[in-house]
Amino acid sequence: MHITVAGKGVETGEALKAHVTDGLTQVTRKYFDHAIDAHVTFRKDRAFFACDINLRAGRGLNMRAEGEGTDAHRAFNDAAEHIGKRLRRYRRRVNEHARSLAEERDVTPEPARDVVLRPEEEDETEAPEAAAPDGVVSADGYTDGAVVAERLTEISRLTVREAVMRLDLSQEPVLMFRNRENGVLNVVYRRADGHVGWIDPRAA
Repeated sequence: MHITVAGKGVETGEALKAHVTDGLTQVTRKYFDHAIDAHVTFRKDRAFFACDINLRAGRGLNMRAEGEGTDAHRAFNDAAEHIGKRLRRYRRRVNEHARSLAEERDVTPEPARDVVLRPEEEDETEAPEAAAPDGVVSADGYTDGAVVAERLTEISRLTVREAVMRLDLSQEPVLMFRNRENGVLNVVYRRADGHVGWIDPRAA
């Protein structure tokens, strides 16, 4: 597993890197034959140290966790413990999911764009029909100039149970997937009350 350790205002020496490598190896070897890569970032958060772990354990299977501590080592331990708890919760499903991915090696996920947009600031002095500088305005009021970031992503074929598992492991607010049972695009998302919502267009 390739591990990258970075610090934002935090010194990341060899001792800390060795601690991270040993800790992640212990966590992942219980659940995967091999994890692909991990990116661990440390930062100072007020009087505490914070640690963000982003772990890629397989095709489309990403995990994220955060931790805090009085020093960088304790912050990493806290974040690694959170990943371990989520993996224990899904131990059986993770193994089943890994097997299903192996059986579907020839099924390529659909490429997609993940775009971060900045809302247009309202200007009451501007005429309602005014066009963007480049003359292109989308139907939802965003323009090409409102794009903050963009990255390539994938839309995988999953069961609803697998999609919920991926959502929880990645700590992302929303996940779009193609339902393996019927081939229809579905969405699972994290609700404000802590539950997971599921949008299925077939029911509309």
